[in-house]
Amino acid sequence: MDASFLVLGGFALLFLLGFPVVVAVLIPSVLYVLWEGIPLAMVGQRTVYALDSFPLMAVPIFIFVGNLMNSAGITTRIYRFADTAFGRLPGGLAQVNIAGSLIFSGMSGAALADVGGLGRVELKAMKEHGFNPAFASALTCASAIVGPIFPPSIPLIIYASVAGVSSIQLLLAGIGPALVCVAMLSITVAILGIVNNYPRAARWPTAGEAWRSFLPAAPALFTPILLIGGMLLGFFTPTEAAAVTAVYILFISAVIYREFDARHVFQAAVETIKGTAAIMAIVAVAAMFGWILAVEQIPQWFNQWVTGISKDPVVLLLILNLILFVAGMFVDSTTATLLLVPIVCPPLVAAGVDPIQLGLVVIFNLMIGLVTPPMGLSLFLMSDIAGVPIPAILRAMIPFYPPLLITLAIITFVPQVSLWIPSLLK
Repeated sequence: MDASFLVLGGFALLFLLGFPVVVAVLIPSVLYVLWEGIPLAMVGQRTVYALDSFPLMAVPIFIFVGNLMNSAGITTRIYRFADTAFGRLPGGLAQVNIAGSLIFSGMSGAALADVGGLGRVELKAMKEHGFNPAFASALTCASAIVGPIFPPSIPLIIYASVAGVSSIQLLLAGIGPALVCVAMLSITVAILGIVNNYPRAARWPTAGEAWRSFLPAAPALFTPILLIGGMLLGFFTPTEAAAVTAVYILFISAVIYREFDARHVFQAAVETIKGTAAIMAIVAVAAMFGWILAVEQIPQWFNQWVTGISKDPVVLLLILNLILFVAGMFVDSTTATLLLVPIVCPPLVAAGVDPIQLGLVVIFNLMIGLVTPPMGLSLFLMSDIAGVPIPAILRAMIPFYPPLLITLAIITFVPQVSLWIPSLLK
């Protein structure tokens, strides 16, 4: 037990000193192996074993899909359709921002892909229509949280791999919470739009205008239907769905939209390699770290400590949310999922919390960390894109924290929001 706390202390110290997460995890792990006299080959064995996972193959493919969409101009067509369909609602383009993020999330699976891809289009349009850049930036960060919980979701696939639950059921479970989050944000924007008299479309579109806007976006809009329908009907697994989605995006980009060439494919592939390498490096070293904690029985110790406080699932969920909220403020979601889930989740499953619902609680909570200082990655990316200081974005974020926390509370205490759609597979 003493050695394990030295490992945890070493990780905390290196992280606070500013070392990259991979280094902060790897160095204490290797030192533990040397201290205990374990063959160094164990380091390679545990890290390679962690990457030998069929579900994890979906991660680079979905990253590739997101990069392809940005290269092929699909994001622009999605935004134009959302603008036509929702621009008349109170809040105008702010509502379009939310709707566009939901549609885009059905293809990208990542919040930062939403911010970096569709977010650029949304920000430009809102600024041109007189919206405050800080408000537009904050809303884009908030609406992008939908991406990691609506299928396809890279964080949910990683959680499923770590927790040993069905990735299909977990991805489908994200549909309900994502729609709840969209509804909460939409209500907030409507109130702000009415109070602040935000600009909106002068009238609802005619049938002809709606059709002309829908037609160019239709092939892209069919992507989430293809993906979700295929998984619901049992035609393919999430990994196979990722491959089907990538082929479909390539097809519509090259054949229907005709805005794609080999240079775009190469560029998307290079960006995918960069993103995948960062994620898989964390997965590999976190597996080694997790093995050490298991050997030292840290999960069992945590289980005894938590159940000593209470065995009530509601109380345990509140404790979990507090732990994850704090962790999400300092550590990226992938690292937090890989390091914390094997430790903090078993007591809740033992207390009767459904592991599928638990996955949505974990991931949505960590996604709030993307818009929470001091390590909110979405805030930093949006600040760079928009040229708006982070303090200004944070002030504009204040109205959006309540709907996000209300959504988290609904996911936590109303299990059927997450479990209804997966129950259709049983």
